[in-house]
Amino acid sequence: MYNILICDDEKDIVNALKIYLADSGYTLLEASNGKEALNIMSRHDVHLILMDIMMPQMDGISAMVKIREQSNVPVILLTAKGEDTDKVLGLNVGADDYITKPFNPVEVAARVKSQLRRYMQLGGGTAKPKTFCIGGIELDDKAKKVTVDGEPVSLTPTEYDILKLFMEHPNQVFSPKEIYKRVWQDAPLGSESTVAVHIRHLREKLEISPAEPRYLKVVWGQGYKIERGARE
Repeated sequence: MYNILICDDEKDIVNALKIYLADSGYTLLEASNGKEALNIMSRHDVHLILMDIMMPQMDGISAMVKIREQSNVPVILLTAKGEDTDKVLGLNVGADDYITKPFNPVEVAARVKSQLRRYMQLGGGTAKPKTFCIGGIELDDKAKKVTVDGEPVSLTPTEYDILKLFMEHPNQVFSPKEIYKRVWQDAPLGSESTVAVHIRHLREKLEISPAEPRYLKVVWGQGYKIERGARE
């Protein structure tokens, strides 16, 4: 069964999340700050992290930076309503999603399940193997690997799913709301900024010049697409 790490310095929040997730059969681990979370990750296989942003000793943003140096495990940030800047910063350093306090139990369970499903599929799902090639980008869906000009690229599960969506539909324009619905499988509320951050991450990893992308193009007023024809 999956190991979920809940990292929050407020014990009441931790206890509430444990109640919300108790019926799903997960093994629930606890940490009260980023340092404890990193320590637990060094001793346990963690499949998903629920991470508060504001914590003593090491906050959630600093912990995210350290986590992404060693793991692509999905991270869902726990944020307050007034922490919009911190939400974007968290996504910038590699978080996959966020949930705003106070929590809706159904939403928590759904988002955890969705992120776990994508993460496990990325690590070795049973879907029909496929390889997609556009220009110098190759996505091997059997091995769950991406290369650019023959060099391996490390993507988070969310980044991988966005790229796969594009590569399955070259030259097709997807609005931010459509991308969010397909990848996050959730109502696309506030989706534009979240999707934009992940697109920027993909450009930084896939493009020689992210400011002048060869592949991931924006179609103003409509959305994004991957352009077939680059170097082909």
